[in-house]
Amino acid sequence: MNLVLKLYSFLTCILGLIILPFIFLLRLIQKKDVTSWKIKTGNFNLPENYDKSKKTIMIHGVSVGEVVSLEKLIRKVKEEFPNHNLVLTIGTKTGQETAIKKMGDVADFITYFPLDIKFFVEKFLDKINPDVILIAETEIWPIFIYSAKKRNIKTYIINGRMSDESFKMYKILKPFFKNVLPMYSGIFVQSEIDKTRLNQAGANINQLDVMKNLKFDVNKFDVDINLNTNNSKVLIAGSTHKGEDEIVLRVYRKLKELIPNLKLLLAPRHITRTPDVQNLIKSFNFSYNLYSKNNKFNDNSDILLLDVMGELAKLYAKIDVAFIGGSFNNTGGHNPLEAIIFDKPTISGPSIKNFRDIYSILKMNNAAFVVNNEEEFFEIAKKLLLDESYYNEIKNNANKAFKNQQGALDFVIDKLKKVI
Repeated sequence: MNLVLKLYSFLTCILGLIILPFIFLLRLIQKKDVTSWKIKTGNFNLPENYDKSKKTIMIHGVSVGEVVSLEKLIRKVKEEFPNHNLVLTIGTKTGQETAIKKMGDVADFITYFPLDIKFFVEKFLDKINPDVILIAETEIWPIFIYSAKKRNIKTYIINGRMSDESFKMYKILKPFFKNVLPMYSGIFVQSEIDKTRLNQAGANINQLDVMKNLKFDVNKFDVDINLNTNNSKVLIAGSTHKGEDEIVLRVYRKLKELIPNLKLLLAPRHITRTPDVQNLIKSFNFSYNLYSKNNKFNDNSDILLLDVMGELAKLYAKIDVAFIGGSFNNTGGHNPLEAIIFDKPTISGPSIKNFRDIYSILKMNNAAFVVNNEEEFFEIAKKLLLDESYYNEIKNNANKAFKNQQGALDFVIDKLKKVI
């Protein structure tokens, strides 16, 4: 261990000894569950049916977004390596809940990633004993990586990326990261830009490879439904939250003055809000019908209100322009690929932290729009709905961006087959 890592290890140990007892005590006083913190210190038991004689593949996704993006890969790994243990680690409580819900039937063990303190990391690795570790996104845990390398465990970053903000920080701390990044067996990133940035931050060029983005490895599917639009154009507002429906309805009202036969498909994120949204629609004096009553627009309705679960994804195939909700509040946005998979021009508000990597790729390819306010939302939607050549240009861009990013899943599986 070089001097930089020794210093880091010393400081994390001291901080751990000082802070952890206070965290445990505070949570106990507040009567909060301390289970996750205990597990992060290596205090957990393996399932009774866990076979330690098998080789083990460990995959880590820190929070909900990463866990969701890893689902297809995790299922493919289990399919390709059925005789290996598959361990999934996460960093947050909501991430764990999501992992258990989505992949409890696939992973042999789901647990928390250890705190990056030598004693806890060593205890964790002793129990899990992985042969290969895949860490999603650009998660850097120096002690964990050092300990894995010392044990000759192949450790890879997958789906890696480096934002403008992260790049500035990495450049400032390059003397530290140039001692850490080379310890990975490989760093597989989403784009050539990410590859260049990580190289400049301290990774060796021969470690780096472009794998594209796992989140784009979704399959298009045929949709055979008729919304009874009578050739009218349709704006969809998908997964809207409280406060966003008003914005959508105001924009729709202005658009309808220019395009009288324009339809709106309004899909609140939570169907329990249906009565409130109905009242809101009535206050705007729009005619509407419920999807649950008649799963298409009525002949005289302006708006079709989606009040059932599980239908939204396929409806994106039958619209013209999509607004993705959760982006005009602090939710962090929802997945634009649900619309992009059907080559639909997509608009979101400024809050997109949950899918920042996807939006970065789409914006780079002029395939989606992130607007700052209601007026920008209206102007972009107006141009897309009224300018056919511009609409087709954005639609083609969406198609190309989607196709160009596919292949990441097969890339990772091929790499695994070579090392395990």
